[in-house]
Amino acid sequence: MCGIIGKVGGGFKNSLPLKALNHRGPDGKGLWVDNENCSLGHTRLSIIDTAERANQPMMDSSGRYILVFNGEIYNYVELAKKYLSSIKLQTTSDSEVLLYLWINKKE
Repeated sequence: MCGIIGKVGGGFKNSLPLKALNHRGPDGKGLWVDNENCSLGHTRLSIIDTAERANQPMMDSSGRYILVFNGEIYNYVELAKKYLSSIKLQTTSDSEVLLYLWINKKE
């Protein structure tokens, strides 16, 4: 099971908060801090794409959007083929598919 942590209005200055989530995601961890105003952290239990490039927080290629996600999208391959065929995905992760689906819906 993955762990997610976030803070708005003062970011985490180090990865100390992630230590509390170590037991939830032993395969990887990541922390993203935006000007110390907002932080997103994620500990990962790798299931679908076990490569390090699929770790989170996950950022799109422009650097504008960032995602932390815990769940499993069973039909993500079909969704990627149907809606994201013009995008070169960097992973085989359902998280990346969700990120780009969200961006396409937003724009």
